[in-house]
Amino acid sequence: MSGRLEILALRHEGEIACGCDLAQLVLAAAPPLRDGDVVVIAHKAVAKSEGRVVDLATVDPSPAALELSGEGGDPRMAELVLRESRRIVRRRGGLLIAETHHGFVCASAGIDRSNGPSAGWAVLLPVDPDASAAALRVELERRSGARVGVVIADTMGRALRRGIVGTAIGVSGVEAVRAYAGAVDPTGYELRTTAVAVADELAAAADLVLGKLERVPAALIRGFGAAGDGSGRELVRDEAEDLFR
Repeated sequence: MSGRLEILALRHEGEIACGCDLAQLVLAAAPPLRDGDVVVIAHKAVAKSEGRVVDLATVDPSPAALELSGEGGDPRMAELVLRESRRIVRRRGGLLIAETHHGFVCASAGIDRSNGPSAGWAVLLPVDPDASAAALRVELERRSGARVGVVIADTMGRALRRGIVGTAIGVSGVEAVRAYAGAVDPTGYELRTTAVAVADELAAAADLVLGKLERVPAALIRGFGAAGDGSGRELVRDEAEDLFR
């Protein structure tokens, strides 16, 4: 890393539809790409381009969804959560915390009604965010000639912390987790378990310009120096690894 980072908003005014050429969208909004650049793209841009949107009027809630939605909840959303989840982790009224098929634990299985194609639609997570990141990276590198990294980002809450932060769900061409175990600090202390979620930090940094209402589906981070071949899957802790159970 150069010691200086630039985070550039890549704006796109139009609606992103199924089949949208995301590589062209990025290249049209960004300065000429350089080796080491990282493109962080909102998961909704990817999901819309892949057709991962649902008209809630077409959803027929199952009995389980009707029960889960609770008072004030939307049984159609509960039905989508059930379809997109391995299990329901917690329920509070109509709020569902679920573990998705990817292994992410998040509210509503990552399903969101904001910034959908139109009112009454929901946006799902991409089926395979790592594959989506890899495909976008291949196209960006082929068309630009630069070696870049790609991070697909969502925003998620954190245990016992207020607010949501940018989080990496798909990664390609970037080190996802940097392990420091075995390294020695300046005082001679050997680190034992420290690991930094590099891809999450890139997603959180980019979220400062992505925003929620600004029509900024992607950001360019310059100066970091993308390297490695991490994956979003590396950032998910398996139950067997959970030190707090």
